[in-house]
Amino acid sequence: MLYASLMKIGEFSNMAGVSVDTVRYYEQRGLIPQVARSTSGYRQYSAEDVMRLKFIVQAKELGFTLEETGQLLAIRADGRACAEVRAVAEAKAEEIDMRIQKLSRMRQTLLTLAEQCEQTSDIDLCPILKSLEA
Repeated sequence: MLYASLMKIGEFSNMAGVSVDTVRYYEQRGLIPQVARSTSGYRQYSAEDVMRLKFIVQAKELGFTLEETGQLLAIRADGRACAEVRAVAEAKAEEIDMRIQKLSRMRQTLLTLAEQCEQTSDIDLCPILKSLEA
């Protein structure tokens, strides 16, 4: 895909499917460097900036926090070893596994409570509400 040599923030944000506010937030967080402005004050983004924004969006979709994404961008910029990126990815995968286990336990608890709920029609004896009150 070809990009215009320079584009305004609206065009830039559309290229990655994010809002203008998201772009500004990423700039504030230091994930996207401050870019040059035109004489009329408009930000001017390049194709390289688009690639960086898409990198950030994709990292977010994979579950990386903005801090972790910044770490990946720093590793990339410094030209460090791929092993460092792999370590970050493996740590994220382990974190996701733990979250999946926790969500699975939560799901099972809810299903058990819902099953118990079928056995009573009295709201004061509702096992779900009693569990939440405990």
